[in-house]
Amino acid sequence: MTETVNLKTLAKMIDHSLLHPTMTDEATVAGCELAKACGVATVCVKPYAVTLSRCVLEGFDVGVCAVVAFPHGNSATAMKVKETEAALADGATEIDMVVNIGKVLGGDWPYVADEIRALNDGVVSQGAGLKVIFENDYLEDAHIIRLCEICSEIGVAFVKTSSGYGFVKQPNGFYAYAGATDHHLRLMRAHCPPSVGIKAAGGVRTLDDLLRVRSLGVTRVGATTTAQILEEAKARGYA
Repeated sequence: MTETVNLKTLAKMIDHSLLHPTMTDEATVAGCELAKACGVATVCVKPYAVTLSRCVLEGFDVGVCAVVAFPHGNSATAMKVKETEAALADGATEIDMVVNIGKVLGGDWPYVADEIRALNDGVVSQGAGLKVIFENDYLEDAHIIRLCEICSEIGVAFVKTSSGYGFVKQPNGFYAYAGATDHHLRLMRAHCPPSVGIKAAGGVRTLDDLLRVRSLGVTRVGATTTAQILEEAKARGYA
């Protein structure tokens, strides 16, 4: 059965991202107010902002997603677990963790799997969902496939392409990232069961971007241009 695509369907695909390093408390509150008005899935915030966000969103059907070991995934597993526990205690309903990228590139798969499992066990025990950020710009297809297999075996809620801050040094010395590419999204969807969602982050800025990744099997996106996306949807007749 084909799902009807309407304004609410599109809004509930969005985690409204409030993660820029310069984000003030005032900007976080404004972002939460926007999330309420738009009816998105969650606001995605830094761990210290969970309590504030939860207060602003009280009584509204918008969750609070906290990032863990963001954006580079370098914390020890024990610290990632503690950070996750604190965010859940503060009221987070979802957790977006960053894998240990060096361990992935080094092929230390037992370490990677044990860390993901430790966080997932804690998150699930609190009735929340875990998203695992791969940071695909740093990885080869083989790494992405293996991460998908591990996350599928463990049963995480989502696998996620990027943090949005995984900048790679270019030959000209500047830093840039590709974010959620169609190739990587197809690869992740092909190597995860339907029970594991795919979250696209990095580069989803327009309604056409959202509809394109949706057609590739994506069910959640991270976005900062939420209002513009949904205004365009309204202008095109989505109701």
